[in-house]
Amino acid sequence: MNSEATPGTAPVESTGEPTTKSNFLRDAIIQDLATGKHGGRVQTRFPPEPNGYLHIGHAKAICLDFGLADEFGGKTNLRFDDTNPTKEETEYVEAIMEDVRWLGFEWDGLFYASDYFQQLYEWAIKLIKDGKAYVCDLTADQTREYRGTLTEPGKDSPYRNRSIAENLDLFERMKNGEFADGSRTLRAKIDMASPNLSFRDPVMYRILHQHHHRTGDAWCIYPMYDYAHGQSDSIEQVTHSICTLEFDNNRHLYNWFIEQLGIFPSQQFEFDRLSLTYTVMSKRKLLRLVQEGLVSGWNDPRMPTLSGMRRRGYTPEAIRDFCASLGVSKTNGITQLQQLEYYVRQHLNKHAQRVMAVLKPLKVVLTNYPDDLVEEMEAVNNPEDASAGTRKIPFSKVLYIEQDDFREVPPPKYYRLSPGKEVRLRYGYIIKCESVVKDADGNVVEVHCTYDPDSRSGGATSNRKVKATIHWVSAAHALDAEVRMYDTLFAKENPDDVEEGQDFIANLNPNSLEVLTAKVEPSLKDAAAGARYQFERMGYFCVDPDSTPGKLVFNRTIGLKDTWAKIEQRAQNA
Repeated sequence: MNSEATPGTAPVESTGEPTTKSNFLRDAIIQDLATGKHGGRVQTRFPPEPNGYLHIGHAKAICLDFGLADEFGGKTNLRFDDTNPTKEETEYVEAIMEDVRWLGFEWDGLFYASDYFQQLYEWAIKLIKDGKAYVCDLTADQTREYRGTLTEPGKDSPYRNRSIAENLDLFERMKNGEFADGSRTLRAKIDMASPNLSFRDPVMYRILHQHHHRTGDAWCIYPMYDYAHGQSDSIEQVTHSICTLEFDNNRHLYNWFIEQLGIFPSQQFEFDRLSLTYTVMSKRKLLRLVQEGLVSGWNDPRMPTLSGMRRRGYTPEAIRDFCASLGVSKTNGITQLQQLEYYVRQHLNKHAQRVMAVLKPLKVVLTNYPDDLVEEMEAVNNPEDASAGTRKIPFSKVLYIEQDDFREVPPPKYYRLSPGKEVRLRYGYIIKCESVVKDADGNVVEVHCTYDPDSRSGGATSNRKVKATIHWVSAAHALDAEVRMYDTLFAKENPDDVEEGQDFIANLNPNSLEVLTAKVEPSLKDAAAGARYQFERMGYFCVDPDSTPGKLVFNRTIGLKDTWAKIEQRAQNA
């Protein structure tokens, strides 16, 4: 199904009021429909190269391609631009399809640029016959040298004026595998003095004796992206071909090929790409992180990939809402990571079940509680959703609380547990600290408390007030769980901000992962991989696929603190 969240109109859940962002792409479609262009059709496509996993930047493009088509009753194709066999793998194809579906979209047609290799070859022959393309023997370095600069025109290749017959012969021999990799290219014959560098006889085909993931060894010449992309759009009769801004200078070349071939006139539109603080989006850089073992894989929860975010516990609804909040423009900028986290937190707050988990356990003994008594405390599953119901939590003489919820010498305004002070246990009783037990190094390892039997939550005599409520688990019933506490992968907002001689790796955050052994309530015994929870007072967590029936593993998705709301408020007050 297609999502209802189209970039440009974002429901801001904190206020209940919609925020409309500019979207010139929608305006262009509305204008085309009003004039009857393309017969009133809207056909888009999402065209990833299968050379890596999709990341959050792709999510914005996916939401635009699918969302705009859906809004105007159109269709969207998923097309893999698989023209570079040295970097493309079937693994990436399968991962991309999984991610698009997880995000909430379904394509109307599934295609590959490699489906069109024969047609692209025949069109290249047509351009040769029309005197619009030629075989060039310059090396890659020589081609760059001849190209010129932004201020100086290029020079004609010495092979530019080969006869049509010679070009046809050489191109066929290139296809037949007679020449070595890199020894020849097919170039469009346009204008080496053009102020637009993309018009200076761009390469259309290169020789590459490389096995292709779909066509095998059938081809040893492969079309360049700038040649294949527009023609692939035209074959599919794409009406609105939406790309990021780095393709702006290529739009004229996109149009030139279509015009020279006299084929369906697809249109290219460019919009601002998504960049996030503390994040790299380059597939080359992400691949390096994977290959060098700096992360556990493409789906490492610290990665900006959609598979990594899914594993961390982000929801597709939150990502779609985030993309919708961004708007669409012609100017690249950078978005604060906290803005994405805001939408993740908003969605999880509404839908995640509450449970109690103690991440850094400290034992508490209720000295006046009966030794063999086990009570069941009724807990609310989600205060935002009455239909979520309640559950029973066991309560007994020995409990675990968070180490941070106790201070032997409390600082000013510390209202949690300390000697002689009282706190309320969530869904339980008011307890008072009477004494502590320390180890040989002087560390507190056990806290002895008394409980007030008349203070049980919900009871007729439970109205006594204390200044703090803390969470807990029963020691006899708690389950052990590995909890992976994730932080940003990079320590700097701009990972590329490095000293001379360094690269982005220098800014890796050494504290991006902390592994804890926690105690969690027994209701989590059969928690399924991918299930999302709020650990009360601690944040949102997701069951990792590494989890097994005998070993629970949770990933921290995000903390409870709503930093984006504060950033937004400061901006409004500025």
